[in-house]
Amino acid sequence: MRAQRGVTLIELAVAITIVSIAAVAVLGALSFITSRGADTMVRQQAVAIADAYLEEILLQPVAAPSGAATPTTRANFNDVDEYNGLVDVGACDQFGNPLPNLSAYTVSVAVVQTSAFSGIVAADARRIDVTVTGPAGVSVLLSGYRTNY
Repeated sequence: MRAQRGVTLIELAVAITIVSIAAVAVLGALSFITSRGADTMVRQQAVAIADAYLEEILLQPVAAPSGAATPTTRANFNDVDEYNGLVDVGACDQFGNPLPNLSAYTVSVAVVQTSAFSGIVAADARRIDVTVTGPAGVSVLLSGYRTNY
């Protein structure tokens, strides 16, 4: 008797079916990961934009310098409260210049007086909420507090 060589047609069909199922599962997982990867990039960009705006605002004093006029442009804002109601369609730098490739992001700022620190700090405090909305409805909210110390 000679040793058997090769595979039968049934064995070949079963092997092809198993490899096909495995390939479909792997490609489906890769497709899902790739589609979610773009959302992650948009979310990270929105967080970076919100962080930049929040840092700019937190560097301002709570109270305007005495005798200072109310500025009309963001480049001249000189206290935290003046950022309340700011809406930038397309992210901008602190001078109001549009940032390249970020026109799809909308930034809105809300500044509210808070008593979150009453009893701890004897000073006025503000909560600053920066909301950035990006492509595909991705929205990020960053909040910070600024006290008048």
